[in-house]
Amino acid sequence: MKTLIYIGNMPQNGRSGTALMDLHIGLLRRHFRVYAASGQSSKMLRLLDMIATFFRRQRQAECVIIDVYSTLNFYYALVLALLCRAFSKPYVAYLHGGNLPARLRQSPRMSRAIFQHSRANVAPSGYLHSAFEQAGFPCSIIPNFIEIQHYTFIQRTQLRPRFLWVRAFEKTYHPEMCIRVFAAIQQQFPDAQLCMVGPDKDGSLGICQQLVLELGLQSQVRFTGQLPKEAWLDLAAEYDIFLNTTHFDNTPVSVLEAMALGLPVVSTAVGGIPFLIQPGENGLLSPDNEPVAMVKNIQMLLKTPSLAEQLSRKGRQKAESFDWLKVEQLWLNVLDPAHVPER
Repeated sequence: MKTLIYIGNMPQNGRSGTALMDLHIGLLRRHFRVYAASGQSSKMLRLLDMIATFFRRQRQAECVIIDVYSTLNFYYALVLALLCRAFSKPYVAYLHGGNLPARLRQSPRMSRAIFQHSRANVAPSGYLHSAFEQAGFPCSIIPNFIEIQHYTFIQRTQLRPRFLWVRAFEKTYHPEMCIRVFAAIQQQFPDAQLCMVGPDKDGSLGICQQLVLELGLQSQVRFTGQLPKEAWLDLAAEYDIFLNTTHFDNTPVSVLEAMALGLPVVSTAVGGIPFLIQPGENGLLSPDNEPVAMVKNIQMLLKTPSLAEQLSRKGRQKAESFDWLKVEQLWLNVLDPAHVPER
């Protein structure tokens, strides 16, 4: 069995949440021996753990997968890419950050140091693929993925005003907009309920909790903190509409999961999301940071059962195209072209 090193931000404290890296490692271990880093909470300890894992395992490893994001984690990728180059170790840059196109413009030399020398640059959406190709970096598309059999589909038709939001509480994901949108809907539907699932990343959770107090919505808004995946998937059965209010994004797994569950998705039209959602077909889109437009979409959805039924059904169909079994061979082609998966 061949060996891989996987460098990225692993789930911490045993909580899986919706972490794609956690799922990806588990699936790759069907074909490879995988050593991964890092789950350290301290940024410096995380980097040191990544470097130490590379040095411990690089002689055994056939290839290194490096998760690449647009913010601080971009520098982790730079360090590991330079190490791979120094030791002539092939690596794959796995692109995640919804704001990576801006990073390409802001840091052209560092970008070349990573992306010109990789075995492959893998983008999960046409959005990032297009940006990297335009910047002169060859890029392949391998979609984000889920294991569709783990998602119980519930057909939504007569929607209740019960809303679910699942992301980290971070400015990038604009959780405050979700609360302001909900407040406007609650004026028309007094029995409306909102559940927000996810960990606090930058203090945004406290800001959201204070906003709920100021708006007098304490009895209508629930904050669960981070939940294991199984817990929030079970919780989703209690809700009818999935809200996604992010400023920047790629192909968010939480949105794929919502579609797989049959939740109609109302999202901002940013990053790679328009490559995933066709408005009126399998979801509804509104411009970034425009709560009024999102409110109008939600009102239309609540008043139109036929639209709700279509978004629920077509969303599930779209999610099925992202099943791991459909993208598995694409990853094997990149990591080990001679490998034929067992069936």
